[in-house]
This record gives sequence, structure tokens and C-alpha cells, in this order.
Amino acid sequence: MHAKHHSPSFKRAADSTLSTEVLANVKELGINIAKACDLHLHELARKEKEAEWQAEHADFVQAYNQTVAEESLPLDTCRTF
Repeated sequence: MHAKHHSPSFKRAADSTLSTEVLANVKELGINIAKACDLHLHELARKEKEAEWQAEHADFVQAYNQTVAEESLPLDTCRTF
């Protein structure tokens, strides 16, 4: 599977509302709001996709783990470490 790289070169405007406390804190700290939101949402989407994949493949992973527990890994006897 190829990992898709996050590309900030294509952007689109989006409106959002932040609490006044958060806005004041990030401005005081000099945090770029758009960049921080983009990075956070990118990571949030990645984690959500990972959770979806895990849910979709849970039966296979459980069956594979059961097989390994019962039969060990293929070629396990050939390992030299």
C-alpha cells in the first residue's frame, strides 16, 4: 500500500468558529491557525481511516492470530534467531 503524502499545495477556504479563549491563546503564541487546523484534521482523518480499516479487517486479523497461536508461524523452525 502506498502512503499518500499530505500536500499543502492545494488549498480551499473553509469557515470555522473557534472559542474566544482558544483564539486568544493561539494568537498569543503565534500559532498559524490554518496550518494547525490542517495538520490536526489530516491526522484526525488518518486515525479515523485506520480505525475503519481495523474494524473492517478485525475478523481476518483475529483468525490469523488464532492460526499463528495454534500452528506457529510458517517457517518458524527455520529461524536462526
